[in-house]
Amino acid sequence: MTSHIVWPEKYLPGTTDNFVSNEMFVKGITAKQVWFYLNKITKWESYYDHVGEITPPASGPTLDKGDTFSFSTIGFPPLQSEVWESVPPSPTTPGRLAWRAWHDGDANSMIDMYHAWIVEDTEWGVVRILTQESQIGKPAAQLSKTRPNRMVNEHQEWLEGLVKFTLAHSK
Repeated sequence: MTSHIVWPEKYLPGTTDNFVSNEMFVKGITAKQVWFYLNKITKWESYYDHVGEITPPASGPTLDKGDTFSFSTIGFPPLQSEVWESVPPSPTTPGRLAWRAWHDGDANSMIDMYHAWIVEDTEWGVVRILTQESQIGKPAAQLSKTRPNRMVNEHQEWLEGLVKFTLAHSK
C-alpha cells in the first residue's frame, strides 16, 4: 500500500492553476537516508541546480512543522515559506514534508503554492519518493501551458538529484 499527500482544501489537485506530480521507486537506499537530505534545507543546493538564496529556519537547517524559511527557484523571486507538515519516516509510517510558499506581488506576479513530499520504504524493499505541487496565480497558469511542462521537468531534476546524492552519500 502506498501513501498519498494530505491536501489542504485550497490546494486540492485539479482546482488550482497548476499541479505537478513526480514519483520514483529506488533500490539501494532507505526512506531514512533520503529524508536526511530532503529535510536538511542547507543540502538542497548540493543536488538541485534550480534553488538558491536559501534562508534556513532560525532553529537550524532541518525543517520542522511551523518553521519559516525562504528560497528562490526557477526564476521566482525569493519565496516566503512555512512548513505545514514534517514527519520523519519510520518502519510503519511514511516520511511527510510539506510547505506553503508564496510571493505577494501584484496580480501578474503573485504566486501561492503547496509543495509536498512522501518518502517511504515499500513492502518489497525499495524506497518510494513522491513529490507534488499545487500552484495558484498567473505565473502558475502560464507554467501549466509550457511544453514541455517546465514544472514537471524541474521537479524531476530535483527528485533525481536527491536520489543520486543520497545514493552517493549513503554507501
